[in-house]
Amino acid sequence: MTETDRNVTVRRHDEAGHVVELVLDRPQAHNALSTEMARDLTAATDELTQDGSVRAVVLSSSSEAFCVGADLKQRNSFSSADLLAQRPYFRAAFAGVRELPVPVIAAVHGFALGGGLELALSCDLIVCDETAVLGLPEVTVGVIPGGGGTQLLARRIGAGRAADLIFTGRRIGVDEAERLGLLDRRVPAGEDRAAALELAGTVAANSPVGVRNAKRALRGGAGVDLATGLEFEDGAWQATAFSADRVEGVAAWAEKRRPDWPGR
Repeated sequence: MTETDRNVTVRRHDEAGHVVELVLDRPQAHNALSTEMARDLTAATDELTQDGSVRAVVLSSSSEAFCVGADLKQRNSFSSADLLAQRPYFRAAFAGVRELPVPVIAAVHGFALGGGLELALSCDLIVCDETAVLGLPEVTVGVIPGGGGTQLLARRIGAGRAADLIFTGRRIGVDEAERLGLLDRRVPAGEDRAAALELAGTVAANSPVGVRNAKRALRGGAGVDLATGLEFEDGAWQATAFSADRVEGVAAWAEKRRPDWPGR
């Protein structure tokens, strides 16, 4: 099934709706992020957050680029008041991706610049093909990353390496991105989407309660001290250990069959 909401397409890849693809679908502008596209992305993530059947999400692109960042053509006509008015829509769009309760996998090819890279960083895993070009060039046009880039990039590759990329605004290819730990899986040109969907299918085959709570523990423990992080983990463990999924998982293991996850 396919649902189109102007600049974002939602594709469900199985009848149960466990694997969902969010397609950035403004190819005529290389998926440059306009106010309208930000609204559409927020609406799509809000819908998926409420959908208990979803187990994994792939964020992909219908363009030859993943996303080239903010729509500077639109912003060129903005007053300061217009720019300030746009800000909540952009913050909500990036937050919508970050706060999806299930694993989100970015399928990146071509340019992922500025807000495009920030969208990928908002995901849990990043799959890049050989054509990917990544960067946060905001300082070259008089702004700074504002979709989480200063925080998420530093958490992923370290403060010094993040400072190098942000202060210079330079672009990097997959060789350097892989060396820095900016991507999680590297695939041949044209295979990013298929690889991300395959990975999403593997995730979706596991306990939905377990996977959601594992994400909760990972995200909750990021940036806190170890003792606090372990408390996040314990809470997530308890929420999983006393679930119907745990009962089914153990029974399926004992009976040597595939589990039929209740998802609760």
